[in-house]
Amino acid sequence: MGRGKLRIYLGAAPGVGKTYAMLSEGHRRVERGTDCVVAFVEHHDRPRTEVMLHGLEQVPRRTLAHRGATFTEMDVDAVLARRPAVALVDELAHTNVPGSRNGKRWQDIEELLAAGMDVISTVNIQHLESLGDVVESITGVRQKETVPDEVVRRADQIELVDMSPEALRRRMAHGNIYKPDRIDASLSHYFRPGNLTALRELALLWTADRVDEYLRQYRGEHNIRSTWQARERIVVGLTGGPEGRTLIRRATRLAEKGAGGEVLAVYIARSDGLTAASPKELALQRTLVEDLGGTFHHVIGDDIPSGLLDFARGVNATQVVLGSSRRKTWQYILGPGVGQTVARESGPDLDVHIVTHEEVAKGRGLPVSRGARLGRSRIIWGWLAGVVGPGLLTLLLTHVGADLGLANDMLLFLALTVASALLGGLLPALASAAFGSFLLNWFFTPPLHRLSIADPKNIVAIAVFFGVAAAVASVVDLAARRTHQAARLRAESEVLSYLAGGVLRGESSLDALLERVRETFSMESVALLERASDVEPWTCAASVGTRPVARPEDADVDMPVGEDLALALTGRVLPAEDRRVLGAFAAQAAVALDRQRLVGEAEEARKLAEGNKIRTSLLAAVSHDLRTPLAGIKAAVSSLRSDDVDWSEEDRAELLAGIEEGSDRLDQLVGNLLDMSRLQTGTVTPLIRAIDLDEVVPMALGGVPDGSAELDVPESLPMVEVDKGLLERAVANIVENAVKYSPPGVPVVVAASALGDRVEVRVVDRGPGVPEESKDGIFEPFQRFGDAPRGSGVGLGLAVARGFVEAMGGTITAEDTPGGGLTMTLTLKAVTRQLPPAPALPAHAATRL
Repeated sequence: MGRGKLRIYLGAAPGVGKTYAMLSEGHRRVERGTDCVVAFVEHHDRPRTEVMLHGLEQVPRRTLAHRGATFTEMDVDAVLARRPAVALVDELAHTNVPGSRNGKRWQDIEELLAAGMDVISTVNIQHLESLGDVVESITGVRQKETVPDEVVRRADQIELVDMSPEALRRRMAHGNIYKPDRIDASLSHYFRPGNLTALRELALLWTADRVDEYLRQYRGEHNIRSTWQARERIVVGLTGGPEGRTLIRRATRLAEKGAGGEVLAVYIARSDGLTAASPKELALQRTLVEDLGGTFHHVIGDDIPSGLLDFARGVNATQVVLGSSRRKTWQYILGPGVGQTVARESGPDLDVHIVTHEEVAKGRGLPVSRGARLGRSRIIWGWLAGVVGPGLLTLLLTHVGADLGLANDMLLFLALTVASALLGGLLPALASAAFGSFLLNWFFTPPLHRLSIADPKNIVAIAVFFGVAAAVASVVDLAARRTHQAARLRAESEVLSYLAGGVLRGESSLDALLERVRETFSMESVALLERASDVEPWTCAASVGTRPVARPEDADVDMPVGEDLALALTGRVLPAEDRRVLGAFAAQAAVALDRQRLVGEAEEARKLAEGNKIRTSLLAAVSHDLRTPLAGIKAAVSSLRSDDVDWSEEDRAELLAGIEEGSDRLDQLVGNLLDMSRLQTGTVTPLIRAIDLDEVVPMALGGVPDGSAELDVPESLPMVEVDKGLLERAVANIVENAVKYSPPGVPVVVAASALGDRVEVRVVDRGPGVPEESKDGIFEPFQRFGDAPRGSGVGLGLAVARGFVEAMGGTITAEDTPGGGLTMTLTLKAVTRQLPPAPALPAHAATRL
């Protein structure tokens, strides 16, 4: 029996309708006569989803006990015994209760597929293992239940269940996703419009990549080389010249005309010597294409048209954008050029755009990367002109029958010798001179067809011809080599100038510089190695490329920088003339490494400066806020000790109450100052334990007047992983701050709820609120907003609260309260593993400070 087929409904977030779509497909299968059963579906008390279960056969679930609670899971054995044609299994990434047949539900599904059953399942994009970090950065929540991407990619069908963020939030507000007690927290946290938009984009991009992967696989299996224009992919061929930016912008405009257009800029570099482009210009073009949403690719290839076409067909491109040639008219005698060659060989499935620009026909200039070498194609043409050319000329002169005279014959042969020197250098020219002398002697100097020469004048003529030909070839070759050497020096000076400018401007990170080295010299990898002394092993300070070496001895090229630093390159052996430029790069890499470390030291200095700023602000704040309660205490004590006043019991009690109130305020202020100091020095070490919120939050309300706060913390909430003392202090500071700004007679609401693997504590007030641009600033030390009265605190309560919450691995955010006010949301980790219970210690001893 063959393996079953897997179909997956993929969604961007809970509630988009994956389970509903799966059950609808189940009903369609049943109506067509297919044996389809519900192996496991979780409707989450959603009425519309629950209704869809009616009319479908459901396999009874398996009941498991764990930690005193009862859970139900899919009964794999029962499904295998039932052997339906199609099984509906919800929540692909679900983790099974301990004691189940498999640890993960996708492993259960693998068993069903291996047994020959088709399976239809569901999964959200945030549960894909490779996207865990991305989703956490977007939502602030780390998904505990994940499924390997390969499991989803192996699915025979993947269908995206899409819904706009606005529609999903409306569905949430109407109570179609979560129960009413979870709606407000969900809308203000996970189901924010920005979060939903980002998750939706992730789902769309992942699905599009899966479609591209399937298309490439299909084309490979069927050996399809032609381009399928399913999606506009525009390849921009760059030369490193000034016209590159024009081409990139033009290609971007072409891509914007079609939905989903993609721009890929590619630079084809030869495999020997420095690249034929300005490193500075190429870096600017790379930055431009990335800023415009495209990608930059660096490809090695000696045949530029073939390399460009191979790259375009490899990425299934639909269009190629090239610039009009910068060559002058006479330079076309050397060949048709890259643009014409690509257009001729592209075929009917690849459109080629030739874009005009300001540099057309202004000359390509000298080959800045070829050094003293003329290139393989020029040398071949030189040998053809020097060896084949004289033979063809001899054949022409002997068959035409025109007697031009020996002098004119020599001039024609001399022209071929000069041409071979211009094209191929000295050796082809010398060979042309020798071969031409032989042909002149054999075919044009009496006696014909013999190597002897009857007339002594002809001997002198041929000797002079050979000498002149050799001299002219030598001069032409020397001039060509000097020209190429000058061009190389120009290329080197441009690289060195750019490096010097980078030093002066403080630009170029170490990784970017090493990437520049790799591209400039067309290497596979570049590594900067360092060691503490001659006897210490080498360590890698930074590297780029594939398989960087760990020792200079293992590299194809190594450039020492002092005694304890070396630049190691792999890919090929560089000629000696390239090492001068490489030495400049190595020196710059050493400077970049030093700068990188200096930046780290500067960051440490900045932190010290911030600490000094905190201490300065502290002195400015305590000059009034600490002296106010001290002055009240001093006045009350002096009054009580006065012998000339007979205080009544009521007056005495009032003075003592003032002393107590001032002492409490002073204790709170000093406590916050000490806590802030410990947070600044990093000496807070939480003792994480499993705690019930209803044991901590009520104690945190002891510092506010009776009736000023309402508590709503259900006993059914899961335990949280926190430090009891730190959490109590954090909640107390937040509640006291909310009570301070809340209108008289309007209590602050302290509520808690569970959402996934976290628990949220929300402190809601109906005060004046905080402007959006100031919400981050309220958590800074010594910040007080609104009309807070002097003497009410030094502005450290929220800063200390955030520090304590983040030290426990939680987060605290400020949001607007619907209808006016401010809501502080504390997000804490729910207990997902066995933790020791909280020890019976007083609050002040629950944390090592």
